[in-house]
Parts: sequence; structure tokens; C-alpha cells
Amino acid sequence: MYKILIVEDNADNLAVLEAFLEDEYELVNAEDGKKGLDLALSQKPDLILLDISLPEMDGTEVLAQIRKIDEIKDTPVIALTAHAMLGDKEKFLELGFNAYVSKPIIDDETLLELIETLIKKD
Repeated sequence: MYKILIVEDNADNLAVLEAFLEDEYELVNAEDGKKGLDLALSQKPDLILLDISLPEMDGTEVLAQIRKIDEIKDTPVIALTAHAMLGDKEKFLELGFNAYVSKPIIDDETLLELIETLIKKD
């Protein structure tokens, strides 16, 4: 079973993601960026769902650190964010995220297809 790390500080958003994913994946979660980075290194997930606005370290800082660590630098990372302004998607992709999903997540099928595509790339 593939392992997904969810780094999300909002309990409601985390509950929605867990409901969408728990039947198909092993889930690990962290509520702040520092714990997320630590878990990414210790758990070596197959994919990371990473909120952008996080305590301790924001999602862009976490991603920058992930991309510097050989053991996890190639892990697919999806940006999860309520930042849905024109140009935000492109900005996050340029920073090195593999994909971008705006919150609230309404279409679980699209998210599941995106996850499948990214996990099975390797």
C-alpha cells in the first residue's frame, strides 16, 4: 500500500482528506511544517500533500528543504492551498511542486486521479 504524508494544520481539511484517502492509502499526518519535514524524512512517503499556510515553516519552505535531501528530493509533492488567485498555480509549480490543488477540495475523484498519476510515475 502506498504511503501519503498529509501536512495540514486545519482539522476539518485533514478530516476531509483522510475520508477521501484512508481506504486506498496508508496515511501519516503532521500539523506543522517542521513536523511535516521530519516525517517526510523518517517515513519516506510515496507522495506528500502539503498545505502552504502552516505554522513553524510554510509549505514553500518545507518543499525547498525536501528538494535538498537526496533520500526524499524526488518525492511528488502536491500544493494544497486556499490561495487561488490568477497565477498562483503557475507560481507553485515553478517553485517545484508537482501539482496544485485549491481548497476547499470538493472533487475527490480529480484529487485521487492526480495522486494515482504522480505515484505511478516512478
